[in-house]
Amino acid sequence: MKHALVAEQVTVALGGKPVLHGVDMQFAAGRWTSVVGPNGAGKSTLLKALAGLLPHGGRVQLLGQPLEAWRGRERARRLAWLGQGEQGADDLSVWDVAMLGRLPHQPWLAPPSSTDRTVVEQALRGTQAWDWRERPLGALSGGERQRVLLARLLAVQADVLLMDEPLANLDPPHQADWLALVRELVALGKTVVSVLHEIGMALHADEMMVMADGRVIHHGACHDATTHRAVEQVFDQRIAIHPLGRQWVALPI
Repeated sequence: MKHALVAEQVTVALGGKPVLHGVDMQFAAGRWTSVVGPNGAGKSTLLKALAGLLPHGGRVQLLGQPLEAWRGRERARRLAWLGQGEQGADDLSVWDVAMLGRLPHQPWLAPPSSTDRTVVEQALRGTQAWDWRERPLGALSGGERQRVLLARLLAVQADVLLMDEPLANLDPPHQADWLALVRELVALGKTVVSVLHEIGMALHADEMMVMADGRVIHHGACHDATTHRAVEQVFDQRIAIHPLGRQWVALPI
């Protein structure tokens, strides 16, 4: 099986305190992996290390090459990042924010090409943000803002997409839209890794990575009973996973 991202003995310390403890993980290409676990498990820290946004020990490989071997612009074309609670310049228009996703594809100081404009329009339409394209980012609600930042991520057209809490501030219909969008990306051969607090949504992924105390507790298929038991364990048996039709739901106990 081809792997888009590989973590080998990845460690991270923040403020002198170890947060990740020798994480080994392989993320299959063309698959969606959801990362779940209690607060403080190290989920966001791991995603930042995979994106090259945090100093770390060990090694991260992107598409078969060490992360540090990629030149900046080329890496930015291959790997796109959506952070938790990410901020943008409030005075920029929605169009301009989404166009930032095209920067890795543009020559220095060059104006957007017709391809750039087409890709950004598709991204904004795909997140139902097209109608606000002329509005400043600061005039949007939290959920609207999140959809614009998601459009910026899509505009990169990267092979690997890392998303930390992408459902923040999204109402249920737009969470469902995000789920459909991820499925479309995976069908196109993209690799998606998402940190999610919404266990029910995370169970829609192909694979699930369960974390606790800076370590990987389990990695397996979302439909596998052992994966369900691992999720229930890290949440102290306070949730239970049950079948509902052809899907799975997580219910509090």
